[in-house]
Amino acid sequence: MTQRSDSPVSLRRRRLVSALPAAALLGAAGTGAMSAMAAANTPAASEKTDPHVDLSKVRLRVATYKGGDATLLKTAGLADTPYTIDWSEFQSGNAMVEAMNGGSLDIASGSEIPPIFARLQNAQVRVIAVYKDDVNNQVVLVPKGSTIRSIADLKGKRVGYLRATTTHYYLLRMLEEAGLSFNDIQAASLAPRDGFAAFNAGSLDAWAIYGYNVPLAISQAGARVLKNANGYLSGNYLYYGHPSVLADPQRRAASADLLVRLQRACAWFGQHQDVYAKVLSAELRVPEEAIRSLYRNQSQPRRVTGVTAADIASEQQVADTFTRAAVIDRHVDVAPLWTDTFNAALAHGV
Repeated sequence: MTQRSDSPVSLRRRRLVSALPAAALLGAAGTGAMSAMAAANTPAASEKTDPHVDLSKVRLRVATYKGGDATLLKTAGLADTPYTIDWSEFQSGNAMVEAMNGGSLDIASGSEIPPIFARLQNAQVRVIAVYKDDVNNQVVLVPKGSTIRSIADLKGKRVGYLRATTTHYYLLRMLEEAGLSFNDIQAASLAPRDGFAAFNAGSLDAWAIYGYNVPLAISQAGARVLKNANGYLSGNYLYYGHPSVLADPQRRAASADLLVRLQRACAWFGQHQDVYAKVLSAELRVPEEAIRSLYRNQSQPRRVTGVTAADIASEQQVADTFTRAAVIDRHVDVAPLWTDTFNAALAHGV
């Protein structure tokens, strides 16, 4: 796999993140949101993939995280696609969105947040499917022996997070609920590796983080979970597609097949978590028990679904939260980002 996380898009990414706009309340998210989505995207939702389309000469450029979709498909025995996949490894959804807008990716994935930024710049990105996954692995940690017992206790404290990610969003929500804002804490935006080092060194009073860093910090540093993001995050993670893929019958058909394979791989994962934990342990160099501890505490089963009005409304809520916090400064309607092009395929995929 080609490593793209250190590509020249980093400068553009910083400009894009710094220019975040405000977003308006979606309001009546049902019929209106789906109508807006249908009007803004092609082909029509009712279109079905022609089973006779020849995919043998199709190449899809697909982003993955380390230990992500490429590993999952291979481990589940679903990597034998009739088309070629050129996998590229990235470290963030923001970097994927930039690469896609630059024309070097066809399919990618990440949280609800990067497309909001993409919408600011009229980027060439669409949301094509939803990946439902765990939120219990997204938490605010405090060090061993900390006297902090609630989010309200974070006032004046040094708190690590990562700007323009889920940690930014749920930390904002938690602070709002406690009557605080980012102005009331000493917030430090840190990449996960840097955050782990700062937390272990005692430079942070709390750390908003996700994934395997959580059990590692608990087991290695005696960290304690102050609060997890269940009830603040939707559990929606998104698949992104380049508009040119939607317009090309062959790449569209290959993309539909890939999404269905990922859907089936998630079903496989539900029955083989111990097997997958062993594979990930070797690939990520994370203790197997740390991975299994996350799987034992999942907020919902992993699955890939089509697009619904509720999913659009969820992303709109994220944008609105950034608006209230003055992180973004102008209106963004997220509905035009979304397309239900692959809903039919995913409805019959498993």
